Amino acid sequence: MSSELISRSQDLARLRDEGYDIAVTAGHLLVQHVPYVAAGGRVAYGTVVSRLELAGDVTSRPADHVVFFAGETPCDRHGVPLSKVINSSGRQDVGGGLIVEHVFSSKPPSGYADYYEKMTAYVRILAHEAIAIDPKVTPTPNLVIIPSADSESPFQYVDTASSRAGIGAANSRLALRRIAIVGLGGTGSYILDLMAKTPVRQIDLFDGDKLLQHNAFRAPGAVSVEQLGRSPYKVDYYAALYGKMHRGLVAHPYFIDDSNATELVGVDFAFLAMDAGPGKAAAIDALEKSEGSFIDVGMGLYDVDSAIAGQLRVVTSTPADRARARRRIPIQSAETANEYGRNIQIADLNALNAALAVIKWKKLFGFYLDLEREQFTAYQTNGNCLINEDV
Repeated sequence: MSSELISRSQDLARLRDEGYDIAVTAGHLLVQHVPYVAAGGRVAYGTVVSRLELAGDVTSRPADHVVFFAGETPCDRHGVPLSKVINSSGRQDVGGGLIVEHVFSSKPPSGYADYYEKMTAYVRILAHEAIAIDPKVTPTPNLVIIPSADSESPFQYVDTASSRAGIGAANSRLALRRIAIVGLGGTGSYILDLMAKTPVRQIDLFDGDKLLQHNAFRAPGAVSVEQLGRSPYKVDYYAALYGKMHRGLVAHPYFIDDSNATELVGVDFAFLAMDAGPGKAAAIDALEKSEGSFIDVGMGLYDVDSAIAGQLRVVTSTPADRARARRRIPIQSAETANEYGRNIQIADLNALNAALAVIKWKKLFGFYLDLEREQFTAYQTNGNCLINEDV
């Protein structure tokens, strides 16, 4: 109940996300690890405690301005007790074995609007004096927050970025059941890097290649010598790397082809980051037959006086409009030379191609405002042009 209450209550979630060490015990809110000045000018740590007012499973406005304090008598930086805030002192059990030593009272004219305002007001009073003695102390130790055992979160730790920014409602639109990334080369690996930060429940990774030394130069992060020496499958390497953050990664160490393309049936969305050829044709056929939406990415590069030029491609295919997407997606292997196949120093283009694809995916699901609803986007390197077509 404690973790659910915190997640559902905006004021408690804000305390947690700003790094305060909070807990809910016996109907009370605790802010722990609060620095204060004890007798003799020592910096110590105590706990500010408040009764909780609830409306179902969320907090309501605090009913009073009083808090309890578990710790020694708090003083100012000169060792003088904070008599202006200490209402009374004496050891007492406020419920459930929760022992406090002091009662504080500091009432603003209009009271406290929520528990964030109430608790931080008292924390500031105490911490201000402690920081005057030791500037390194902090009331926000930034503890790592782990989802509760019964949480449906796909993350190994709580996504405090979304709640700090107040975009929880928008972010929830991305909580798909299952997506697939077909191809974990340069662009596909960057797609995974971005998708691992989203609340998609399961991410299936398909690629039959092993991670080799040249791959490391257009891959996110940094591959160690030891890892390269083991020659892992790309999907296994990336599943382990991003599994530190997202617990829904499923590795499939093989290529998609006619024999297994049906594994894409039933995914909520797919990213195709694979070369043209029979495998891509099989993947597209399977997705189209199962009414699946997908984004195809790729790039065509060429040499101009020893400088690389070319174009990045992002094509969106949904059941509402297959024909135009089909015309944009290269399915047969190209006969002309493409520098992408041999040039490894283009991680920036891989990352941009991936970012454009994920941005489009987020627009499809309402995270970003989408006024043009383009189906095809191209970026040209030589003119720095971003082009939307099939609007």
